[in-house]
Amino acid sequence: MFTDSVKLKLFAGKGGNGVVAWRREKYIPKGGPYGGNGGQGGSVYFKCNSQIYSLDQYRNKRQLRAENGQSGGSNRKQGRHGKDLIIEVPCGTLIKNAETQEILYDLTEENEQVELCNGGRGGIGNFFFKSPTNQAPNKCTPGKPGQEADIELELKLIADVGFLGMPNAGKSTLLSHIAPTQVKTAAYPFTTLRPNLSYLQFDDYSRIYLADIPGIIKDAHQNRGLGLSFLRHIERCSVVIYIIDASGIDGRDPFDDLITLQEEVGKYNSEILKKPFLIALNKIDCEESAENLIAFREKFPSALLTEISALKGEGTPHLIERMRALAQKDGKRFT
Repeated sequence: MFTDSVKLKLFAGKGGNGVVAWRREKYIPKGGPYGGNGGQGGSVYFKCNSQIYSLDQYRNKRQLRAENGQSGGSNRKQGRHGKDLIIEVPCGTLIKNAETQEILYDLTEENEQVELCNGGRGGIGNFFFKSPTNQAPNKCTPGKPGQEADIELELKLIADVGFLGMPNAGKSTLLSHIAPTQVKTAAYPFTTLRPNLSYLQFDDYSRIYLADIPGIIKDAHQNRGLGLSFLRHIERCSVVIYIIDASGIDGRDPFDDLITLQEEVGKYNSEILKKPFLIALNKIDCEESAENLIAFREKFPSALLTEISALKGEGTPHLIERMRALAQKDGKRFT
């Protein structure tokens, strides 16, 4: 299961109560007030962790609470502070107000940490009410409640290059061939049901990160198929690679596939169409591809085209170099 959106109710810890206590020791008559303060309630923090790739661990949770502070004690003892709750999320997580959809934080950097709910202050014990005019105060205050928040977490994967294509275009096969990641591949549509994230590492130890987005069909922006659920993940990619089935085995026209993909992406977010892109015409090892390749080149500038066979590895080194050049030029995530 890949979860990229959850709603949570957050509760910071309540402050511990102050107490009324008196000093009672031998040879110390009229010892006076001696009650301590309550401890601070725990706060709620969010922290980025690059080793987490989805929000699955929060899928079945509705409420998360930090620890309450402990009450004060006699002998002016301070109550123990409540433990903070640190919620670790993937890089690329948006924190929104669940009601207004206002974006509160956009967490993108490793170990980036923000406070969402502050813990309540501890109450005051009677020792701290002592004054020259009130030598024996008999009052204390309760701890303050912690802050609460209704939030929505939305994950948008961070990658340099995003693979977009119709179902069964060969996106996962390409990812399996060029990157150190084994993903499910099969000769039927919608084999990929969740985004896959991997990387390419070069001789100089630099990397580009790749995101394989599940297949998009016509009217995906209207929530047909799986498109609407995962189109958000292409928004953070620096470069878009359109993977097109050049064989037309499924009865589709390759050029129509490209137009459909760009129309659906544009209806979802027109800014994505402004990103640098390449078109990878896949399955050139199939006999049916020859005529389609000629027709495609006549309709589209060849400078943006790369012919590949993801299954046999033909043309993939050239595609990798072009992806690397575009990602490095954009400079958004290239390291």
